[in-house]
Order: sequence, then C-alpha cells, then structure tokens
Amino acid sequence: MLFNSYQFIFAYLPIVLIGCFLLARFAGAGVAQLWLIGISLYFYASWNAFYLPLLLGSILFNYAIAILMVRHDDEMRRKHLMLLAIAVDLGLLAYYKYTNFFLGTVNDLTGTKFIVATIILPLGISFYTFQQLTLLVDVSAGRIKSFRFRDFLLFVLFFPHLIAGPIVHHREMMPQFEEASYRFKWSNMAVGLTLFAAGLFKKTILADGIASHIAPLYTEAAVGHTVTLLYAWAAVVGFTLQIYFDFSGYSEMALGLARMIGIKLPMNFYSPLKSVGIIEFWSRWHMTLTRFLTAYLFNPQATALHRWWMGGGRKGVRGVKTKYSAFLMLVGLPTFSTMFLAGLWHGAGYQFLVFGALHGIYLATNQGWRLYRTKLFKDTPRYHAIMRPLGLVATLTCVFVANAYFRADSVRTGSNLVAGMFGFHGVGLPEVFLSRLGGLGTMLSSLGVVFFPTSASNFLEVYAWAIVLLFVALTFPNILQALRDYEPALPSTAPPVAANAPSGWWQRWTGLLVWRPTVGWALATAAISAVGILALNQVTEFLYWQF
Repeated sequence: MLFNSYQFIFAYLPIVLIGCFLLARFAGAGVAQLWLIGISLYFYASWNAFYLPLLLGSILFNYAIAILMVRHDDEMRRKHLMLLAIAVDLGLLAYYKYTNFFLGTVNDLTGTKFIVATIILPLGISFYTFQQLTLLVDVSAGRIKSFRFRDFLLFVLFFPHLIAGPIVHHREMMPQFEEASYRFKWSNMAVGLTLFAAGLFKKTILADGIASHIAPLYTEAAVGHTVTLLYAWAAVVGFTLQIYFDFSGYSEMALGLARMIGIKLPMNFYSPLKSVGIIEFWSRWHMTLTRFLTAYLFNPQATALHRWWMGGGRKGVRGVKTKYSAFLMLVGLPTFSTMFLAGLWHGAGYQFLVFGALHGIYLATNQGWRLYRTKLFKDTPRYHAIMRPLGLVATLTCVFVANAYFRADSVRTGSNLVAGMFGFHGVGLPEVFLSRLGGLGTMLSSLGVVFFPTSASNFLEVYAWAIVLLFVALTFPNILQALRDYEPALPSTAPPVAANAPSGWWQRWTGLLVWRPTVGWALATAAISAVGILALNQVTEFLYWQF
C-alpha cells in the first residue's frame, strides 16, 4: 500500500486516525498505541504478507538481545551480544539484498556460472534493520536502562517511517510515544494535512511529471546508443530533479502522517540542491541516514585510525608531509570508505559503488578545501561573495555526475551518460530543428552538430520541466520553512538555508510564504491536495522504497 494511492488516502488513513482518536478517548493512550502497532503490521502485510514473519522475527530477536543487554552489567557481555546482533541483522540484510550481486561478482571474476533463484527484497528491510541497530547501540552503551515490548514494537513499526525512514533514535521517539495523548487536535491535523498535501503534490505532479520524459533517455543509454551533450544533461538533471521531489515528497508525507497523530519525526530533507558544498548537501539530503553513517561508520573508523596514528603506527613521515598524510589517513580514508559502503547500501550493483566512491572523493575534497581555503581567503565575507555561486554550480555538477550512475542500470550506462555530459559524444538535436532554424541550422550542422530523426516534443518538454523544477528547487522556500513557527519536525543540526542566501530579497520572498492557520492557507492546501489526488490515476512507487 502506497502513501500516494486511493486505498491509503480514502480508506486506510481515515480508519487509522478515527480508530486511534476514539480508542485514546474511551480506552486510553495504551490501547491507542496497540491499535497503531496492529494497523502498522497490516500496512506492511498489505505489500507482501509472506515477509511479515521476517519482520516479526527480526523484532523478536533484537528485543531479546536488548533485554539480555539490559539485564547484564558486564560490559564485555553486552559487547558480545551487540556483535551477535550485528552479525544476524546484517547477515539477513546481506542475504536478501546482496546474494545475487555477490554471486554475479564471483562469476565475473572466476568465470563460474552460479545461479540463484530470484530473491525478492523485503520492503523496508534496510530501514528497519538500521532502526533496531541504533537502539541496540544505545542499550549496549548503557544509555537505555529499560523499555516495554510495546514501546519497542511501536518504535520499529510506526507506519509513517517503517518503509523508508527517517531513521529515528530511541531518545527522539520514546518520550513522545509515552507523553502523546493520541487524541484529535486541530493544530496537529492542520499542520499534518499541509505537510501531507505538499508531499503528495511533489510526488504525483512534479516527480512523476518529469519521470516519463527521463525514462526514454536512460533506456537509450542502456541499449548502447551514444548519448550526446544536450540529451545527457537532460537525462541526468531531469533524474536528479525527479528523485529530489520524489524523496522530498515522501519525507513530508511521512512527517505529516505522524503529526496528525501528534508525533514529530526528525527532519530528513531540507532543500539540498541549494547547498554550496557537498558536505552541506549531505547535511540536507537524507539527513537521518547521514547522521547514522557518521555515528556508526565514519566515527569508529576515524577513532581507530587516530589511535593507530598517535600510537606510532605511521613510519618515516615528518614535517609538512605529515599534515597531508594525516588528513588522507584520518579524514580522507574513513570518508571514502563510509560513502563507498553507503553506495552499496543504496543498491546491489557496481554502479552504486561508483556512486558511493564519487561522493567519498567529493566529501574528502570538500574537507580538504575547508582546511586549505583559509590560506587563500583571509576575508571571510569576500570569500563567500566570490565562492558561493561557484560552490553552488560545483556542488550541482558533482551531484549530477554521481546521479548518472545512481539511476543507470550499469556502470557502462552511467559512463555513457557522463561522457555525453562532457561532450565526448558530440552535440545532437532533433532533425526537425534543422529546417526550423534555417541558416543557423546549416551552420550548426557544418560545425559538427548532428540532427537525429527523433521527436522534438519530448526534447523540449524535458527541458521545460527541468528549467521549471530547478527554478522551484533553487528559489522557493521549502514547506518546513513555511511551517517553522509550528515545529513541523524535530530540530535538526542542519544550518538554515537562508544563511547561504542573500538577505534582502530572500527574506521578503520567504516572508510571503509563512504558513498560518487561515482560510487562505486552508484553500491552498485543499487545492494542492485535489490536484495531487487527481493525478493518482497512474500510481508509482517512491524511489527510496526500493532500498
């Protein structure tokens, strides 16, 4: 069952809310929690009931590990239990997600012909696995002393974040679950409906609107046709905007669904395309995954390497070289390995490894630049005035190049697109332009521009979509900014986007779109809801649900 479906909007969601509010009123908050647990299990089972026992088995196993940790004061015993949980949880994830990829790699390297029956990836397995591991880490560290089984179930199963996040922490959610009344409140419903309507509009109108124009371009690249400059940029920029509005839409719908019940989820998406550096980009894109990777992959690696380095592990490195070597070892290496694994987490394919490796290089380079730029620019305001526009363009270009692989079905397809982006396949236009441009068309042809016998309408439509969506992404305030006075999400450590934007016109523009519980905003919310719902005739899955 998808958030963007008639079944969910007109049947499931009303039943969830009415049942929750009535039970909380007449039977108490505890019974309302049990209702949410049961209805969340139904939500998951509606996709494929066959994998419901896997989800429940995972929960029971991890709950048992958590209870054993709580009951044992011995730190070493807790550490062994934690290692057992990691081995089992990641082992299951590896089996369902990476078995065929591993065997395919072995076949490629050794010439063997291992064949495995099709393994269907259980919905949300990456997210509910990581979710439980965060809790176990807190229990192992002694930060959690006790909890009820009902709390554990609700922490994992709460349907707004069950499938694709955000990845939440115990300290964020448990106090809310315990203190929430689970009763109807106008303020929660108004904010929740606004978030849900904005997300639905982004998904069904903006993301799905450009998706049909992008797919043929990637298909052409996948079958081996060389993709020329303008077509390559259309494909890659178009897909970046598609996944931007798709994931942004999902994140806001999840926030809205939880808020209707009186629960605030952490912020997970905050205008990343406005970033002026790749570090800032990852602080705004899938923010809860970024903090998970930082806390549980990057920090342990960096700490271990630092201990080794300070303990005399390096040999024969002195003077200036020590600074460069230390940076590469203590920052560059853990950054690269973390993002390489993040690429593998996103998908079982070589193209995802390239995606992760590119972002690892980007982030390490950005970290190095932050250290080096102080030598070039002593005047911080002057630096920002010069480098902000350049940083925005550089960040977007890096994201576009990496996303060429993220969307591709293979490294070869992604490389075909990247080569086209940088002009290695020349420039091509629809053949109809040759006659329409007259003498200019003849001149372009003489300069090497190739005119293809393809439709001009899709070419023009994809560029129109890309220009409009890029304008929206770069200039419009996001819905969290519009709702900021009503705390639409848990606070985040991400800096406000306005800090990287001109103060005058930006403040005036964003001031016009500050949400208030007024008739005007109610009508606007109703309008975008109606438009989003009318577009549900072709229901498509959220892109991040595949992970």
